[in-house]
Amino acid sequence: MEDRLLDRAAGILFVVATPIGHMDDLSVRARDTLASADLVAAEDTRRTGQLLSRLGVSVPLLSLHDHNETQRVPGLVRRLEEGAKVALVSDAGTPLVSDPGFRLVQAARAAGVRVVPVPGPSAVLAALSAAGLPTDRFVFEGFLPARRTARRTRLEALANERRTLVVFEAPARLSECLEDMAAVFGAGRGAVLARELTKRHEQIVGATLDGLSALLADGTVPARGECVLVVEGAPEVSIDEVEARRVLELLRPELPPARAVRLAAAITGERPNRLKRLLHAAGTEPADPAATGDDGGARDDP
Repeated sequence: MEDRLLDRAAGILFVVATPIGHMDDLSVRARDTLASADLVAAEDTRRTGQLLSRLGVSVPLLSLHDHNETQRVPGLVRRLEEGAKVALVSDAGTPLVSDPGFRLVQAARAAGVRVVPVPGPSAVLAALSAAGLPTDRFVFEGFLPARRTARRTRLEALANERRTLVVFEAPARLSECLEDMAAVFGAGRGAVLARELTKRHEQIVGATLDGLSALLADGTVPARGECVLVVEGAPEVSIDEVEARRVLELLRPELPPARAVRLAAAITGERPNRLKRLLHAAGTEPADPAATGDDGGARDDP
């Protein structure tokens, strides 16, 4: 949708980032913007009211969340067109990043209203900055589906994504999510769990996906608080490996795993041990643990 030419006489919609934990992370500019606004559109008016109270600011609040944003937008756009200054905030962090506000920003721009970002805290960028994984290219997926089948489907679509992956996850689903990632991406894929960022019990832990699951299981990492998972991108896949995967996928439903490995090796010239690892990553193990010998040759099933 094309933006209308900005009407300088109209109001301004400020998109204001607020702390994700540590109150001192609120910028001076954000404080001033909130204090001078005619109205604050907030995901949770109670929580934002507490923030404003701590700042000594008294500004009218209007709820704007996932369940009422569509109904709220026309009225807010009218107020903006009449010259109001509206500050949009979420519960914590930067609005629109897995939070409400997209429809309002889209409608305001379409109406020719000026939209001004007031940057600040972001759980996504905070986690990335401390994870020690590549940050030059990354993809943010927000919250993965809550249901396991849908979550696995989403993860399978991301299995070959080479960019660093960032997701939010609820503590109650964290263990299952790590298990699903290990099953789809491979247990050895590197990952970092960042929880309670900027808060008293902040914890940033790096390991493999399997390693994070173990730390969660033994209580080293509690499944509590707000969690961000940063996952290493998929390794570059050679053309030969792509072909080997294709051949294995064709043979796997028709043959026992060990025979599929032996035949795929003959067809592609790939080493059997390498093919066995591809089967393992796909969630299929040879029925006989000794199906691949020390010399790298696949043995026939009995």
